[in-house]
Amino acid sequence: MAFDGLFTHAMARELNDTLAGGRIMKIHQPYANEIFLVVRNNRHNYPVLLSAHPMFARAQISDIKYKNPQTAPNFAMMLRKHLEGAQLIRIEQVENDRILRFIVSGRNELGDEEHTVLILEMMGRHSNLFLVDESSQKIIDLIKHVPADQNRVRTLMPGARYVQPPKQDVLNPYATLDGLANFILDYPDQAELAKAIQGHFQGFARDSARELAAVVQNEGDAMAHAQAWLAHFDTPDPQLIETEKSLQFVPFSWETVTGTAKHFESLSTMLDAYYEGKSERDRVQQQAGIVLRVIHNELKKNKTKIKKQQAELAAADQADEFKVKGELLTTYMHQIERGMTEIELPNYYENNEPMQIQLSNQLNPSQNAQRYFTRYNKLKASVKYLNEQIALAQAEVDYFENLQAQVDIASPKDIEEIRQELIQEGYLRVQKKKKQKPQVSQPEKFYASDGTLIEVGKNNLQNERLSMKTAQRSDIWLHTKDIPGSHVIIHDAEPSTQILEEGAQLAAYFSKARDSANVPVDYLPVRRLRKPNGAKPGFVIFEGQTTMTVTPSALVVQKLRQKPEI
Repeated sequence: MAFDGLFTHAMARELNDTLAGGRIMKIHQPYANEIFLVVRNNRHNYPVLLSAHPMFARAQISDIKYKNPQTAPNFAMMLRKHLEGAQLIRIEQVENDRILRFIVSGRNELGDEEHTVLILEMMGRHSNLFLVDESSQKIIDLIKHVPADQNRVRTLMPGARYVQPPKQDVLNPYATLDGLANFILDYPDQAELAKAIQGHFQGFARDSARELAAVVQNEGDAMAHAQAWLAHFDTPDPQLIETEKSLQFVPFSWETVTGTAKHFESLSTMLDAYYEGKSERDRVQQQAGIVLRVIHNELKKNKTKIKKQQAELAAADQADEFKVKGELLTTYMHQIERGMTEIELPNYYENNEPMQIQLSNQLNPSQNAQRYFTRYNKLKASVKYLNEQIALAQAEVDYFENLQAQVDIASPKDIEEIRQELIQEGYLRVQKKKKQKPQVSQPEKFYASDGTLIEVGKNNLQNERLSMKTAQRSDIWLHTKDIPGSHVIIHDAEPSTQILEEGAQLAAYFSKARDSANVPVDYLPVRRLRKPNGAKPGFVIFEGQTTMTVTPSALVVQKLRQKPEI
């Protein structure tokens, strides 16, 4: 479902139950539109994500690791000034809208008590996060400053009075469901009923309106079942549903969403699993701007080079024709007169078929013949060179296509290592005077169904260290066949068929073929890997591999992230 008003209702309850009364210990802004509050409550630190992202706006407790910038943005500094050490009194939702208020009590520089409120508006591209003085309702700061010429409805700048977004003419379903019975009579068609619910009640996205319409039409007492359905948001059973076309999250079992379900302890852990790929991709795109530009430019340059050199190679196929013309001119030189621009001579290589030969009127007959021999020798000499250059350019294309695939599966912290690799290989200039040796992070850890450790490299530097240095020679190495992807190591010399399939699932999922079916995956012992001298990081050769096919599944990958209790 969408993160609509109903889901916001459920999340507000979860956050309030977990965080109310705790203290805000740290504040970070690792990404442009997202804030992390570290709230300590009941002897536990909870990282709370408040996102004003235009596509993935949400509030949740998130355990996804992030990397802070070296210099904190101004908004983060303002939040630290007013909120660090303050007590989080409660979290409340504005009616059934997509607006959450985090009520905070602290003290200012003079020691006076200060009441502020963090207001998160989750409104698509209009999403924003405000720090507001509770008594005066003045905006202290906000994560997105919006000039007056871009929003004439309300002022979205520091110092302005905070005004809620314009209210729509809809009813809070938790306050009243009057008229629902009439809707059922007036709209016997389920799609029309869903549209009417969405237009009459607050906080309904299209999918939640469709679900309620299905529930009340399929049951006897519509009002009773509608109230029970709404009450279920107070006691959710979070699930990720893998359908034939997509992966969806629901707060509890839905009639209109069917597929393979995975249950979670909380809404927040479910959202971590759901958004891990989606929002991480967006964060990667934000941080990988320079890296992607280098990859794009190098791919374009080398593909253009290959195309040009292949055209030159095709031209070299005409070398024998130039040789024949030179020999014919030499044989019939007595027929050539200076100043001629062309001549037709019998080609004794082709049953004396006449051949038209172009001449330069500035050259004598001998020089015209020699010109064709020179072009022949030059083209023949270029064939070997062109083949070598095409092979080198194709190796560059393969390398950068592999890097492109790594960016697609990378987490934000992996991007810095890819950037360091480009610096190390000379594709990016070093910003500092001294070239720093990159600190290679650890590969991501997964656990097979029997508890066996499986590690996955996310970039070439991780792949290099994992496969060639840290893995045991008897461990099993996996990689998608002829497809860019991650190196996967099963830390077991004789894994079972099930463990091999789980390792192959990871290799297929963390590759360019993530969304494909029947992905071929090679596997073999690490001792059969070889790295050629001078090869780029992460490049290996091998032989004697076995190939199996799998269809990658996000739910299987999520399950493998958790160590089983044995």
